[in-house]
Amino acid sequence: MAARAVLVEADGGSRGNPGPAGYGAVLRDPATGEVLAERSEAIGTATNNVAEYRGLIAGLAAAAELGADEVEVRMDSKLVVEQMCGRWQIKHPGLRPLAAEAAQLVGRFTAVRFSWIPRDRNTHADALANAAMDAAAAAGVATPAVEPPRVVEPPRRLGGPEPAGGGAAKVAARAESPGADLTSAPVSWEPRPSFTATRLILIRHGETEYTEQGRYSGRGDIPLSSKGQAQVRATAARVAALAPNAVAVVSSPLSRCTATAEAIAAAVGDLPVRRDDELIECDFGAWEGRTFAEVREGWAGELDAWLASTRVAPPDGESFAAVAERCDRVVRRLLDAYPGQTVVVVSHVSPIKLMLRDALAATDSFLHRLYLDAAGVSVLDRWPDGGVAVRSVNETAHLADL
Repeated sequence: MAARAVLVEADGGSRGNPGPAGYGAVLRDPATGEVLAERSEAIGTATNNVAEYRGLIAGLAAAAELGADEVEVRMDSKLVVEQMCGRWQIKHPGLRPLAAEAAQLVGRFTAVRFSWIPRDRNTHADALANAAMDAAAAAGVATPAVEPPRVVEPPRRLGGPEPAGGGAAKVAARAESPGADLTSAPVSWEPRPSFTATRLILIRHGETEYTEQGRYSGRGDIPLSSKGQAQVRATAARVAALAPNAVAVVSSPLSRCTATAEAIAAAVGDLPVRRDDELIECDFGAWEGRTFAEVREGWAGELDAWLASTRVAPPDGESFAAVAERCDRVVRRLLDAYPGQTVVVVSHVSPIKLMLRDALAATDSFLHRLYLDAAGVSVLDRWPDGGVAVRSVNETAHLADL
């Protein structure tokens, strides 16, 4: 009888990086530890990372041959595990086709879990890889003078930065998969069915006088301007066409958002507007109501520190790290409450930027490079297994005639 669950232990390496290279993979029964299959091969001249990916691919292919439905992969390569889980970028072009090939194999199973283990717990696969490297060296493989793939630091994960201890670190540890271990999230470039996702329609409120004047507008309850009211009417019509089956409208408690939300709620079927205090804008403290130039003149040092780190708050204000943490809680509540449904979320520049940053696994520089128009629309899909798709960012075509 074909094994339905298989444990894959894989490794790879080279003598010289790059140099004579090989990989090893061991397949076990996860219940008994019995060895079901072994794979190893000398692959000529390659880098450590290439050999590690080749070991992973060989192990997954062998698991498919055994008829496995569920696979647990254990490797002592932090880079391969983190890249396959989608938490680290793959910047070296030599690794991208290997990661794509591994992802195609992952898609053949019902579930695949990736786990990092210390090298001393991967001795069987390591021994097979070393034997393959010996075979490559014995075959007279030369060691060319080329640079090995650079280990890429991981981009920001969901929930903001990771200071040692504290709430933000706990949020980041949960990262992309609500209520689940991130390493169990499947990795694939194959399009997913959108009807299984929770779709979040992210709306920035309409324009206010502060918006037009370029002033920091945080906790002050500034109402919509006449132009903002016109924008809201156009946005409501756009959302009604985009999400006619929306089941909920959730808003920041500030009036510029609730007015926007109420117009949208009426357009999509007279839904009630639910206020969520954690969708409120960042507290800009002493900078509230001031322009960037005014803040630069009065708080030059504080402004530089704030622009350099999401952990720094304006004087008497709130850091973006704190905003990210509460926005993460909002998203998780919505995923739990509305699985597979469409929800309209009306908020402000900072919360929406942070949600998009985390969905795209972008760095903090994203926050200062992305422009979000008043009444702009962004669309984000989230799947139960942690999958994410950003469908659009800052749609504004519906505002063209205003």
